[in-house]
Amino acid sequence: MLEINNLRISIAGKTLVKIDHLTAAPGERLGLVGESGSGKTLTVLSILGLLPSMMDVEGSIIFAGQELLGKPEDELATIRGRDIAMVFQDPSRSLNPTMKVGRQIGETLHLHTKLSKSEIAQKTLELMHSVQLQDPEKLVSRYPHELSGGQQQRVMIAAAIACQPKLLIADEPTTALDVTVQQGVLKLLLKLSRESDMAMIFVSHNLGVVQAVSERIAVMHDGEIVELGLTTQILDSPGAAYTKELIGANPSIPDAQELRRLLGTRFPTGKGV
Repeated sequence: MLEINNLRISIAGKTLVKIDHLTAAPGERLGLVGESGSGKTLTVLSILGLLPSMMDVEGSIIFAGQELLGKPEDELATIRGRDIAMVFQDPSRSLNPTMKVGRQIGETLHLHTKLSKSEIAQKTLELMHSVQLQDPEKLVSRYPHELSGGQQQRVMIAAAIACQPKLLIADEPTTALDVTVQQGVLKLLLKLSRESDMAMIFVSHNLGVVQAVSERIAVMHDGEIVELGLTTQILDSPGAAYTKELIGANPSIPDAQELRRLLGTRFPTGKGV
């Protein structure tokens, strides 16, 4: 469904990202992991056509048979939100503080569907129910600052899945949340992915979290993928020196087994990628 080939992102002649090949299949959960500055976010922003204009992008990004690189902005705007959606790290900065959360969820439906105003209002409540927000009839008329961090992130997820996208990109979606709330959000993302056969690219510096939710992992370092494969195989037998360093430096890795159990996650263990 998603295929990236020979992707190069540069600025003023300096290469920031160099990815030869990366794919994501329908319904697959792919983890993109690496330290800050490794190129993770630049990679996913290139998929959405959201890189700063001063950056040069070369290569090929094919989504559902369409080449995204070089596509006119109006066509990309149609794909964003409808076919590919993104959940950002800090919902308090991503949500509009002057707009009620119900309207922000409904905005995606307004832009990408022909639903009436009343139908959008009803669908908004259904979406809030689907992301397990309590009392959505009350929350729908509240502003972001009146919600907890976990509630804000669920609002972001509701807006992201409003049009049933084929691909959801989650960029550090739990970093700003406490551990208990993290678990709830991760469980929700897994549930949504399984129920809708929606592919998900989960971006994080936290290898423990990525291990718990992803079937495959791409490890990034200095703008390149240094290791790619099944989650269990990479973490049991890492081949790249950087992957070994990442595992050794990540104190949350021992907790990933427990997190998997709590999330009900099961992954393939067979050979191959």
